[in-house]
Amino acid sequence: MKYDYYNVIGVMSGTSLDGIDLAHIQFHKNSYKWTFEVLESETVSYNNEWVDTLKSAVDFSAVELKKTNHDYTKYLASVISSFIKKHTIENLDAVCSHGHTILHQPEKGITLQIGNLPAISSMIGQVVVCDFRVQDVLFGGQGAPLVPIGDRILFPQYDYCMNLGGFSNVSYEENGKRIAFDISPLNTVLNFYANQLGLDYDDKGAISRSGKINHSLLGELNELPYYHRKHPKSLGFEFVKETILPLIEKFKINTEDKLRTFTEHAAMQIALALPNKKGSLFITGGGAYNNFYIERIQKHLPDVTIIIPEVKILEFKEALIFALLGILKLREENNVLSSVTGAITDHCSGVIYNLK
Repeated sequence: MKYDYYNVIGVMSGTSLDGIDLAHIQFHKNSYKWTFEVLESETVSYNNEWVDTLKSAVDFSAVELKKTNHDYTKYLASVISSFIKKHTIENLDAVCSHGHTILHQPEKGITLQIGNLPAISSMIGQVVVCDFRVQDVLFGGQGAPLVPIGDRILFPQYDYCMNLGGFSNVSYEENGKRIAFDISPLNTVLNFYANQLGLDYDDKGAISRSGKINHSLLGELNELPYYHRKHPKSLGFEFVKETILPLIEKFKINTEDKLRTFTEHAAMQIALALPNKKGSLFITGGGAYNNFYIERIQKHLPDVTIIIPEVKILEFKEALIFALLGILKLREENNVLSSVTGAITDHCSGVIYNLK
C-alpha cells in the first residue's frame, strides 16, 4: 500500500539490554521527502530475569531457544499492547518491530531475532512488520546494520550518523553509495564491568574517568583482526563473549582501569573508522550520555563537529528507523542497501503479519 501518511509504532530492543524502546511516530511523504514526528515514546526496562535470559540465550539449545522465542514474543506483545492502551493510540497502520537479537553469525548464514513469531499480530490486534535481518543473510549479506537507509532518508544533512549502543556503528555517503558498519563493542562491555561494581552502567563515564589506561591491553585490543577487516562487517554478542572479555580478563588490573582502557579503545576505533576526519557527526544512542566517552571521541577527532539531538531522537532513533523500514516494506520499496550489508542486491526485507 502507498499513502502519503503513516501512523505507526516502532519497537527496538538492543544488545545493551537497556530495555524495549517504543515510539509512536507519524510519517508524511511529500514529493521525494520524508518527514516525521515522534509522539509518545517510552523505554520499558527488562527485569533481572529477562536480562539473565537474554544474556544467556546465546548458549541455549534449539529446544530452549524455541521456548524462549515463544515466551519473549508473548512478553513483547504485552509490552506493545500496554503502550498502545496507555497512550490511547488509534488507527495504526502497523507495528514495526525489530525483536531482540540472540544469534548473529552471518558468516555461517545465521541470524536470529526473537519476538517475531506470527502470533504477535493476533496478540496485539495490529498488523505487524518484523524480522528484517534474515532475508539479507540469505542474500549473502551481514544482516546488519539496517539503520543506514533511514540515516540517508531522514538525516541527510549530516556527514556521519553514529549510534552508540551495545555496539558503535556509523553510516555515511561515499561515491554515491551509503557505507555503514559496526565499529566496535561499546555498552555491552562497559555495562559488563559496571555491573561488577554493582551498577547498571557507568553514569556519565565517571568511573572510567577515574581509571588509568593499561597500554598493553589497549594495544592488544586495537590489534584484533576485526578492526583491520574492510566493510561490510558487523558484530554480535558472540564477539564480546568469545574475544573481548577473555582478552581483557588476561590483565590483572582493577575494574576502573578496565573501563578506562576500553573507553579509550572504543574512542580510538571511532576515529579510525571515519574516512575524513572533518565534518558533522550526528550521535544517538545511550552512549551519548557518557560524557567522558564523548570527550575522548572529540579528543581523537578535533576537527569534527559533534551533534547530539533532542531526547526523543537521541533515545529512540533506532525505533524510529525500524518504523520507517516497516513502512518501506508495506510500500514494497527497498529497505536494505547492499552497499551496507554486502548482500547480492538492494532488497525489500521483513515479513508482514496481517490480521486474520
